[in-house]
Amino acid sequence: MLKVEALSKHYGSKKVLSDVSFQINPGEVVGLVGENGAGKSTLLNILATLISPDKGNLSFDDHSYDSDLQKVRKKIGYIPQDIAVWEDFTVEENMVFFEQLSWKKKSKAELRQLCQNMKLEQWKEKTQSLSGGMKRKLNIAISLIHDPDILLLDEPTVGIDLKSRKEIGSYLHGLAKHEGKTVIYTSHDMEEILSFCDRVYCIGEDPFYKELLEENGKLVQVL
Repeated sequence: MLKVEALSKHYGSKKVLSDVSFQINPGEVVGLVGENGAGKSTLLNILATLISPDKGNLSFDDHSYDSDLQKVRKKIGYIPQDIAVWEDFTVEENMVFFEQLSWKKKSKAELRQLCQNMKLEQWKEKTQSLSGGMKRKLNIAISLIHDPDILLLDEPTVGIDLKSRKEIGSYLHGLAKHEGKTVIYTSHDMEEILSFCDRVYCIGEDPFYKELLEENGKLVQVL
């Protein structure tokens, strides 16, 4: 279980997050929505241990972000909005390269299966020749090499075709429901959020998001 208690973050005089508290259970897919600059990416970066909050307590599976940071990091898979792969490498070479950096080792057959699970079959093709959707699938597959318990995704389907968006959303939903992973992601695609998320947190008081989520019974809390 992920627990966040009284989390706050400021950038200079600008208050981005203020006394944010929530908890998310294993097997849940949770969306974060809000207008640009509301703090969605900041919250994900804090959860991913990339930046520190000004105050607040965080824990995952009873491991404190303060006292058990290394244990927490081993449980996290983080996928940034910008695609982070080696363009001159093949899909295979990318997977093998990142596996060598991982604390958990996998065979080449296991790495290929991760890609195939995501309907990414271009094992021997250079990454630069892949479509945007295939590159995003590779990005996600790389994040799964160490078998994380929590997946944090910042706009994982931005700028890709509808088919790839639906395949990625369905795959993430399956990871939560069949493997008990906690999935948290941001998106401006409200159809995607409404289709695949069990619950949604709205960051900020934007009435558009709040009203739409309330109409569809998805809004949990305004953060």
